[in-house]
Amino acid sequence: MDTAIMLSAQKEVDFMIHGVFSYNFFGHEVWITTSHVCLLIVLITLMIFFFVGGRIFKHADEIPSGFQNIVELIVEFLDGIVNSTMGKYGKNFRNYIGTIFIFILFSNISGLLGLRPPTADYGTTLPLGLATFTLIFVNKIRYQKVSGFLKGLMDPWPFWLPINIIGDCAVPISLSLRLFANILSGTAIMALIYGLLSKIAFFWPAALHVYFDLFSGAIQTYVFCMLTMTYIADAMNTEG
Repeated sequence: MDTAIMLSAQKEVDFMIHGVFSYNFFGHEVWITTSHVCLLIVLITLMIFFFVGGRIFKHADEIPSGFQNIVELIVEFLDGIVNSTMGKYGKNFRNYIGTIFIFILFSNISGLLGLRPPTADYGTTLPLGLATFTLIFVNKIRYQKVSGFLKGLMDPWPFWLPINIIGDCAVPISLSLRLFANILSGTAIMALIYGLLSKIAFFWPAALHVYFDLFSGAIQTYVFCMLTMTYIADAMNTEG
């Protein structure tokens, strides 16, 4: 019975991962999948948005209206979050935080447009976590110096060094896995609903899309960026 259900699910459930075309790379067959295509669509869309937004700011009206008003609201919102969290260091990181916030948010809600969210693939979220980890490490060395960095690794006692190293290395993994797992779970649930309940899946799944793609996507974006700002601000803390 269970086997029959699993076989039926494999035939009917579509997780939106399909091979588009393949090419040979140093003797290895490499596939371009729908995940890569969706990521490319998101990136192109954001590039157009940033280009148009930049052009508007170069010729901004004193009294904003239309698209200029939307762009200014987004910028003010992101600046407010960064400055309130990172304080005097906020101006140095608002471009990075603003960029990953917009990218992650649009990636998460792209499911509303019929795309597979790029953040539902670990190959997308892991580089984001590694980028944050790099900023944490660089700023620890910059603000705490090598001596302060080593002292922190041996806090509160020297024999805690391995534990502290593991804790630091776990930061990019925990950041990337949290975002990946939450978005993937929503994508999988919606795929199961459409695949196994396709005969009655009319209109009412829209409410689930609002939750999994919009609400949960916005929450996960905020959590990722908030943790990023907290880790970086903590790395620049030279007190104590």
